[in-house]
Amino acid sequence: MKTAVNEIEHIKEMLPMLSQPYLHEARDFIRYLLEKQKKRKAFVDRVLTAEQETPIHFESVEEAVKAVFEETGN
Repeated sequence: MKTAVNEIEHIKEMLPMLSQPYLHEARDFIRYLLEKQKKRKAFVDRVLTAEQETPIHFESVEEAVKAVFEETGN
């Protein structure tokens, strides 16, 4: 935790040295990283949930394809 606080403080010290356009770029990049982190967390949560589901077994490929089409309504 102390390392994270030190990193944040170091970044805060550097920000005032940036020109306005670079500050906007830094803000946009941080938003990008936050969105990427959010998407990764959602993906990991979906995978962990899927791993807990009971596996489905089919007797043949045809049976599996039929089940997919029935599920999608095609």
